[in-house]
Amino acid sequence: MTIYFYGADEVPYGCFSNFSVHGFDLDGCWWPTSEHYFQAQKFAGTRHVDLIRRAATPLRAAQWGRDRSRPLRRDWDRVKDDVMRRAVAAKFVAHADIRAVLLGTGDQEIVEDTDTDHYWGRGRSGVGRNMLGRILMRTRSRLRAAG
Repeated sequence: MTIYFYGADEVPYGCFSNFSVHGFDLDGCWWPTSEHYFQAQKFAGTRHVDLIRRAATPLRAAQWGRDRSRPLRRDWDRVKDDVMRRAVAAKFVAHADIRAVLLGTGDQEIVEDTDTDHYWGRGRSGVGRNMLGRILMRTRSRLRAAG
C-alpha cells in the first residue's frame, strides 16, 4: 500500500507536510516548521534567513523563499536535498507523536500527492521524483535503526 499525503491538516499523515506546525531547533535557532527552515536556507549567510524564520506562517515563508528578487545561494541545487533531510530529521526527532506516525507506516511507500511539484512530489504525471517522500522513508529507516 502507498501512503499519500499533502495538506498539513490531513489526519494522520498531515505531519509529513513541511507546512505542519512541528517546530524544532536546528543550527542554533528555533524553526516553526520545516518549510521555514528549508526556504531560509536558500539564502544562508544573509539577512533574509531571519526574515523567513520569523514569517508568520509556512505559506509566507514559502512565498518569500520563492521570491526570485532575492538571489539564491550559488550551491542551492547541490545542497537542497541535504537541507531537506536535515529539516525532516530534526522535526521527527523533536516530536515523539509524529515520530510514532512515521514509524507506524512500516515499509509502505510514502508519496507527496501534489500535481504541481515533479521534484519534491509525484507531479502532474504521477511519476515525479517524490524526493520529500524518499526523504521521509529514509528518515523512517534511520529512526528505526536508532531504536
